[in-house]
Formats: sequence, C-alpha cells, structure tokens
Amino acid sequence: MSEATAGGGSGTERPPEAGKPRIKEYEGEGVTVTFEPRRCLHAAECVRGLPEVFDLSRRPWVLPDAAAPERVAEVIRRCPSGALRYRPADGTAEPPDAPTTVRRSASGQLVVRGDLRVAGPDGERRETRVVLCGCGASGNQPYCDHSGPCAEPDDDVAEER
Repeated sequence: MSEATAGGGSGTERPPEAGKPRIKEYEGEGVTVTFEPRRCLHAAECVRGLPEVFDLSRRPWVLPDAAAPERVAEVIRRCPSGALRYRPADGTAEPPDAPTTVRRSASGQLVVRGDLRVAGPDGERRETRVVLCGCGASGNQPYCDHSGPCAEPDDDVAEER
C-alpha cells in the first residue's frame, strides 16, 4: 500500500485496480476505518458523532484509536452513504441491519440498509449501507453523488420533482 497524498492524509490508500473505487484506509489497534471519497454525501454524522476521531481540519482526518473501537463502529454505522466503513481487529465484517430497509428520501434518493449486493459499472459489491441515485443523473451510478435533481434541497415542492 502506498501513503496517501491526496489531502495530505497519512492513512494508507489502496491503489485503485482497473474499474475499482479509490478507498483510503486508516488502521488502528482495535478497528480499521475505510473511506471512499466518491461516496461521501457530507451528512457529517462522523464529525458530529465523534470529533476526536473524525476531524476535517487535521491530517490524517481519521484517528481510529482516539476512541474505543465499539464507539467508532457505532458512529460509522450512522454514515448513510456507506462511504465510511469499519473492520474490527478480529477481521470480522461490519454486520448488516436486519431486516433490510429501503426508504425514499423526500428528494428521491433511495436510502438502503441491510445485507446488500449492489451491481454497478465496477461489478457487484457487498454493502451494508448505501444511498442510491433516484434521478439517474449521478456520475457515480448507482450511488448518489448529489449531482442531480434528487439531491436538491427543494423538498417542499414534491410536484416539481
């Protein structure tokens, strides 16, 4: 793995394989945090929930050991897009919600949680949390990237969507 240079972070970054997304990895003693920048929708659940671990003004911006691994996992599970994920030191995977839930946001995005297999241009991926594009305009299909009308905050005017 190579040192991350984008944004000055010192987490490691997996070099993208052909057709695979860029993922930054922040390894801690009890938990490893991964971050996929293209999936981040800036809900800020991480920075509000655990600012000692997630601090955008610091490099690296993720310090997994700044809180108990269980607390880090709890806050990461609040990330609706799945841009943040975690892997406990014992190597187990993040457990999916059961039962699987699908909710359409007021602006049309599909917020899905559970044991998921998402097919896209990069192939099929196992997921536990995603926000899928509801308008078809995302440049990161099938994931929402806030580039289309389904991500606009005009939720008061449903008939215009």
